[in-house]
Amino acid sequence: MPIQKRILIITAAFGEGHNSAARNLAIALKSDGAEVRVADPCLLSAPHSTAVIQWAYRLVTTHFPKIWEKIYQGTDRCDFSKPSLPLMRRPESFLQTLVEEFQPDAIVSTYPIYPYFLERHFQETGKRLPVFTVVTDSIEINASWLRAPTDWFIVTDQATRQGMHDWGIPKEKIISTGFPVNPMFSELSTVSREDSCKPFRILYFPTAKKPFVRRHARALLEASPDVHLTIVMGKNFRSLYSRAAEIKAAYPERVRLMGWTRKVPQLINQHHLVVGKAGGATVHEAIAARCPMLIHHLVPGQEEGNLELLQQLQAGDLAEDPKDLTAAVSRLLSNNALQWREMKSNLEKHNCIDGAIKAARFILKTI
Repeated sequence: MPIQKRILIITAAFGEGHNSAARNLAIALKSDGAEVRVADPCLLSAPHSTAVIQWAYRLVTTHFPKIWEKIYQGTDRCDFSKPSLPLMRRPESFLQTLVEEFQPDAIVSTYPIYPYFLERHFQETGKRLPVFTVVTDSIEINASWLRAPTDWFIVTDQATRQGMHDWGIPKEKIISTGFPVNPMFSELSTVSREDSCKPFRILYFPTAKKPFVRRHARALLEASPDVHLTIVMGKNFRSLYSRAAEIKAAYPERVRLMGWTRKVPQLINQHHLVVGKAGGATVHEAIAARCPMLIHHLVPGQEEGNLELLQQLQAGDLAEDPKDLTAAVSRLLSNNALQWREMKSNLEKHNCIDGAIKAARFILKTI
């Protein structure tokens, strides 16, 4: 029997993409026989300060994106190779202890700062381990990722790989597997390109901005009487429910309301269109489901590359204003849904449905 490999995956709850990539990669690695531990050094070592930072991050990215853009640009100039961040001292110490206790054969980081911590640890102990950094952004990559001291970068697409190589990273260190979406995506059936589109099922992920759930939902439903809308409010269910319920009452038989769910892969594959923010996890889940997407909220900096990838694939676009959403859906459905069918075809050709599986196999083969 082959020796079971031990893989430590380290993540951070600052944006859902990092955690999503970590969870899905763990599923794929375990199915290939590895022993896996997933840990968030920030949350485990400093839960209270991390919770405050998480709250501030969600507040700023949702309600004050221009302020976040300035913060994001500032991190692009930070030198994380030196232990100069007071809030990160406890997570760095915790990570060092975690490595010593778990004794992994390799470490996978889905957050850009951790490889710097690991490099300092390796220099202190004289013992190195293979480090794989999963870059959860696309095309527009922050320098904190690019400068990370890692053995390999696992990236979402060939355009990102080329851009990182142009920046100066050797191409053999950059592995394009696709975003580590849930392995389930490789098994699920998606809506056929030849579907009648009657009804035309839209999966809508609103942000925490309360007024927008009504405005966006109404704009989507007004685009065509064929539109049926599923609103997934997730953690914002309580704050958004009353407004979403008004829409459900105003459009009988055409609106479905949902809270938090584990069945996002199934939902995306059952719908014709995703409407949501340009987060890495949601965008790449839509790509894996071969489901076109409209972006209603874009966080400047880190999410711009995700939108650019959708546009390069000709499988989605930006529609932040309600009237733009109405117009975009109307175009998709005009002429027997010709534009939607073309977008669907483009995603089928791209065929990026098994990023976690490919990444897991590369990691295990390499070590």
